Amino acid sequence: MTNKKIAIFVDVQNIYYTCRQAYGRQFNYRKLWQHIGHEGDIVSATAYAIHKGDEGQLKFQDALKHIGFDIKLKPFIQRSDGSAKGDWDVGIAIDVMEAAAEVDTIILLSGDGDFDLLMLKVYQKYGVDTQVYGVPALTAKSLIDASCKFIEIDEALLL
Repeated sequence: MTNKKIAIFVDVQNIYYTCRQAYGRQFNYRKLWQHIGHEGDIVSATAYAIHKGDEGQLKFQDALKHIGFDIKLKPFIQRSDGSAKGDWDVGIAIDVMEAAAEVDTIILLSGDGDFDLLMLKVYQKYGVDTQVYGVPALTAKSLIDASCKFIEIDEALLL
């Protein structure tokens, strides 16, 4: 039997803020990689982040690259009213739809309910296994319900 082909998509901002809010800790991407690596071959892994250019963020991006992630960056935009813009939802959706025809499993790390239709669609259209990793209390119920499997981000996946 051939190994399952797996594609991973990480909504970095969502995972960072939900782990910080729920646990006061950082997410452990290396542990995630090891955990998923036991399920099959990771054929692609993309982390979507906002580029602010600070030193800590650059070190974090280098660490992700070292683990095996491709990094996609969008500039951080500060609006005149003080609010910020930096959203990867459409980019993630496009990449997931493109990958779904090529893999057996789509893994999304996000708690954002906007992705519920995406998870339903890739499952219905391509029959791929869809998994969502998220902080239980901060993951939209619609997203949990729309995925084949929900994996709680808990102590085992934190630094």
